[in-house]
Parts: sequence; C-alpha cells; structure tokens
Amino acid sequence: MKTILEKTKTEKSIRDIYIFSLVLLLLTYLVTLYANKQLVKQAERVQHTNKVIKNLDNMLSNVKDAETGTRGYIITGDIRFLFPYYGTAGRIDSIYSVAVQLTRDSPLQSGRIHTLKRFIDKRMALLQFSIKSFEGNNRQRTDSMIKLQPESIRLMDSIHTTVSLLQREEERLLNTRSQKMQLSFKTIRVISFISLILAFALIVFGFFSYMQVSKSRKKAQQAILDYEQRLKNRIQELDEANEELIRMRSEEKFAATGRIARTIAHEVRNPLTNINLASDQLKNEFLQKEENSAFLFDMINRNSNRINQLISDLLNSTKFSELNYVKTGINDFIDETLKDAEDRIKLDKIQLIKKYSSRNCAISVDKAKMKIALLNIIINAIEAMEIQENRILTIETRPVKDKCEIIITDNGPGMDEESLTRIFEPYFTNKMEGNGLGLTNTQNIILNHHGEILVKSTRNKGTSFIITLGILP
Repeated sequence: MKTILEKTKTEKSIRDIYIFSLVLLLLTYLVTLYANKQLVKQAERVQHTNKVIKNLDNMLSNVKDAETGTRGYIITGDIRFLFPYYGTAGRIDSIYSVAVQLTRDSPLQSGRIHTLKRFIDKRMALLQFSIKSFEGNNRQRTDSMIKLQPESIRLMDSIHTTVSLLQREEERLLNTRSQKMQLSFKTIRVISFISLILAFALIVFGFFSYMQVSKSRKKAQQAILDYEQRLKNRIQELDEANEELIRMRSEEKFAATGRIARTIAHEVRNPLTNINLASDQLKNEFLQKEENSAFLFDMINRNSNRINQLISDLLNSTKFSELNYVKTGINDFIDETLKDAEDRIKLDKIQLIKKYSSRNCAISVDKAKMKIALLNIIINAIEAMEIQENRILTIETRPVKDKCEIIITDNGPGMDEESLTRIFEPYFTNKMEGNGLGLTNTQNIILNHHGEILVKSTRNKGTSFIITLGILP
C-alpha cells in the first residue's frame, strides 16, 4: 500500500508539472500569436504610410508636369508640350481619392489633403486660363498672364509646403511604426527563444520522469499480467470443472435413466406377458361362442405389442451396445453423413456452411451408429428452422488438445431453460410427431464412444450441439 501511495504521489507531481508546462507553453503561444498580430498590423501601417508618401509624390509630380508642359507651350508655341497637361486633372482626381481614403484615420492629414487639393485645383485653373489667353491672343503673352505669375508662384509654394508637411508627418508616422515593428520583431524572437527553452526543458523533464516511473510501472504491469494470468487460469479451471460436472451429471442422469428403463421394462413386461397369454386363451375360448369378440382381442394384442415396442425402443436408446470401430477422418466422415441428409437440406433451402479444421483429425467410430447420432442432430436443426426465412446450418470441426470437436449450429428460435435441461430425457419432445427418443439415442451413441455432448442455446438466436470425440494418435 505504501508503494502504491508513493507511486500515486509521484505521478500526481509529474502530472502537475506537465500541466504547468503545457499551460506555460499555451500562454507563450498566445503571446506569440498576439505579437505576430501586432507585427502584421505594424507592417500594414508602414505599408500604408509608404502608399500615402507615394501618392503625394505622384500628385506633386503630375502638377509639375502640367506646369512644365504649359510653360514650354507658352515659350515655344509647340503644342506637343501640352501632352503631359492633358489628362492631368483626371489623374490628380484619382490620386486624390486614394489619398483621402488612406488618410481618413488622421484628421490632421485628411485636412491637409483637402487643402492641397484646393491649391492644386487653383493652380490647374490658372494654367488653363493661361493656355486660353495665350491661344486667344495669337499665341502671345498677355498682361493678365504676366500679372498672374506671382499668384502662380505663391500657389506652387503653397503646394510644395503642404506636400512637405504631409510627407514629414507620414515620415514621422513611418519612423514610429517602424520602431514598433522592430519591437514586435524583438518580442517574437524573445518569445521564440523562451518557447525553445521550455520545450527543451519539457523534453528533459519528460525523459527523466519516464525513467523514474518506468521501473515502477513495469513492475505494476507485470503484477497485473501475473494476476490476470492467474485469474484466466482460475476461470479456465472453473470452466473445465463446470463442463466436467455437466458431463458427469449427464452420464449419471443417463445411467439413472437406463436403470429406470430396465426396471420399468422388467416390471411391465412380466404382467404384459401374462396379459398376452390370458388374451390368447380367452380369444380361443370366446371365438368359438362369439365371433364379434375378435375385434376386442385384436385391440388388446395391438396395444400390448405397441407397449412392448415402446419398452424395447427405450431399452435400446439407454443401453450400451457393442460397437464396430473404424478409423476415419472427421471431415470426411461428416461429408459422408451429410450425403444422407442432402435431399432434405436442398428441399428445405438450407444454406450449409462448413468450417472444417485444416487438420482432418483421425477418429475411431462405429460409422453406422455415429451417422445415426449426427443425422438426429442435423434433422432436428433443420426442423427447428422451419419458421425461419434465412435458414443457415453451420458445421464446424476443430481440434482441442487431444480431442476433436464437432459443432452443429442452427439459427432457429432456440430453446428455453426447461427444454435445455430436459432435451436428452426419454420421451421429452416439443414436436407434434415423434417419440422423444432420438436425442436420447444420440447421447447413448456418443457416450458409448467415450465422447461428450453439450447443448448451448439462446432464444431467437439458435442452438449449438458440441460433440467431443477422442483423436487417434
């Protein structure tokens, strides 16, 4: 008991440490998952900032291209300089829409984007006015164009200043987010290192724990196996003793039945003989006087002979007789026996299943009598399955130590306990026809061969007859 308590305490400590380690690993995993999530967010924010800066550069570049193209056109008069100008407004509007979406989470940047758009719209309006004035004055610069130059310079300065403010803010955000991303990287590395250490420690702990518990566990397992084996041996001994008790009771019951049958035959046949003699004498005397009395005397003789025949059948089914032993293979002998029941099996549409042992055990039997015994069982099985739709008759052979078993199984309705205990009794039968001596005779034949016969039955599942015979060396 002390060893069991110590083992239980050790196993509890190991279990607690395992649980703690698993919880710690789970927490580490959750923290790592959170850190990875934050890292993804920071990476998305960095990418977001880069997109904002790129859009600002694109917007400023488009304004510069439009301004440069317009200036070149006014100076040279070559329409090709306006190619960059055409479509600039649409491109700027597209870039502006994207920039508005990107900066909607920052009120400061969003306001600056709107301000930048107003400056750009004004600058584009001045460029359009300059082009129209230039073209309307025979491609000559007008005074109004010259007067608008300071306003144009002021607008471009405002655009540059606003873009610079936007970019500086985005760069500040980029630096902040990059630092947070670096911190997330460092956190993940630390957590990964801790997880590695924990995993290694858990492996080491598991190994030493296994080595510590392994010996006691093996001892316990061996003790369980030994106990289990002793229990199996005990159960086997009990089963063998129970089967031996059943066999002895069966033989004792059969012997008692034989004694009773011989006693009844002796006690009944003597007065029956006197009755027959008296009947014959009376018949001779009365037939000379009354011819109608012959019918009554015939009735007496007929029933007397029937009683005598029943007594003879009972004696034959319960007495040991001389056997003519012949050596044969058990599988071959069963096939030979089945030929006599082949027509009945086909007529009743019985599905015959043979499960013969690969070892064709050699037995010594009186073939004629043993055929009678087996056929009685087979015919009873066929008749028991008359109400079944799918009728299956299974015959199996198998060697068991120095003996061989024949197992005849049907899938009929089975038997109740009373029928099972009385099945070998003389004159016991559940059939409408028959004298109830068939299985009694079967038991007598098998016992004459120094064999055993057992019956196992389950209601609504079927019945099995197990016949055990000795194997020849």
